Amino acid sequence: MQSKTVLDVWVVDLTFPGYMDWWAARAAEFEERHPEYTVAITALGFFTAPREIAAAVADGRVPAVAEYYFYLNQVARDMRTPDGAPLYASLEKALGGRTEVLGEPVVADDVIPALRDYYTFGGELLSMPSVGTTSVLYGNTDALEAAGVAEMPRTWAEVRAACEALAARPGGPEHGVTWSNHGMFFQQAVASAGGALTDHGNGRTGRATAIDLATPEMLAWATWWQEMHGAGHYLDTGGIPDWQQTFQAFAERRTGLRLSSSNDVNYTVQAAGGSGFGLAVGPYPYDDRRPYAGNAVAGSSLWLADGLDEPVREGALAFLQYVHGPRIAADRHRDNSFLPLTHAAYALLDEDGWFAANPHHRVPSDMLAGPPSRGAVYGDFAGIQDVMTRAMADVLAGRADVGASFAAATREAQRLLDAYNAGAPGVFPGGAETLRVEFFTDAKAYSGADMDDVARAERR
Repeated sequence: MQSKTVLDVWVVDLTFPGYMDWWAARAAEFEERHPEYTVAITALGFFTAPREIAAAVADGRVPAVAEYYFYLNQVARDMRTPDGAPLYASLEKALGGRTEVLGEPVVADDVIPALRDYYTFGGELLSMPSVGTTSVLYGNTDALEAAGVAEMPRTWAEVRAACEALAARPGGPEHGVTWSNHGMFFQQAVASAGGALTDHGNGRTGRATAIDLATPEMLAWATWWQEMHGAGHYLDTGGIPDWQQTFQAFAERRTGLRLSSSNDVNYTVQAAGGSGFGLAVGPYPYDDRRPYAGNAVAGSSLWLADGLDEPVREGALAFLQYVHGPRIAADRHRDNSFLPLTHAAYALLDEDGWFAANPHHRVPSDMLAGPPSRGAVYGDFAGIQDVMTRAMADVLAGRADVGASFAAATREAQRLLDAYNAGAPGVFPGGAETLRVEFFTDAKAYSGADMDDVARAERR
């Protein structure tokens, strides 16, 4: 009996209920369709995945497919084997213009442009988008309508006007709006205004080597944020990033609006229902003093290892297409609020009446159907986002003014970017410290065993 070809697929466990069960089910379905293959799914820690992958590569273990959060786009490009060869192949080049692989229709060509563009470099789609999100505005329609706000605000000026109306109504929420002090919103504000954080086309036409956190677009965002806070409209929950605290404030009617990820749609619908208020979802508001340049994306993508034996390569390519097929992608959107990844998946949902019955879910996709934004790609993404959030925390606390705080942040960010580039490419591009999704001031965020394993592997 001929042995089966094993496909090692390493994915990031987002820890949602049943999340890894979903992957196990897709693997079993693929094995049934292709009995010559066994799909071995490995769950990686959300915060530790890039380090786990690098440590394994240092030990000579390379998965056929590995998933990286979008922050790590530059890291994945920079990953090398111990002998210095690129770890990952171009997905588009591996597909070679085919319309099917092992009978599985190729769907990579149908990925929505906003996601496809983010993972494209040199004109080639390098990896397969697997999870897609963007930023949206949530509104308590009961509070807004009682304050005379008939429509969801779409610009910064309209957000402020809505907050002023909420504040003027007796018995209204304590604050008009809240959002997490997280780098996502800095990225969104700059991208939607057509700005860039780095040179070389925001890291898209070449490696980002210079970064500026004090551009007019960034300073406009930080100044507006400060003004909203000073006027009592913005609720600062005090932590970085404080996702749960801002969510709870909105769910408890302490704010009338909340900026957050489109990934929160399901949770926010449930929270509004539980608290008994109406909910609207609107586009991420933009600075109406500047032309709107589109919304940036977040999420993750799956990278194909280079140099695989042909049966493994073909099986991995087929699996990547199967697991993102229209019906699977449509059903995954229903379950997790992830963006439907392809035009075909969106069309299926529309035909099924999903968006008509659940209009909250249509907004994120419709936002990305507009102008494409150019989200930044650079090394030590999480570290530099931490610099942004600390700079803003100083501004909100009155410890520094906007200009001085973000000028200092630029100098610190440039040091981090220079340090990353000095160590890239490599097995641990930029060093293990840069291989992270979020910054933690508490070293206990990683277990001692994890950190020891990474340190030993990096020394090798």
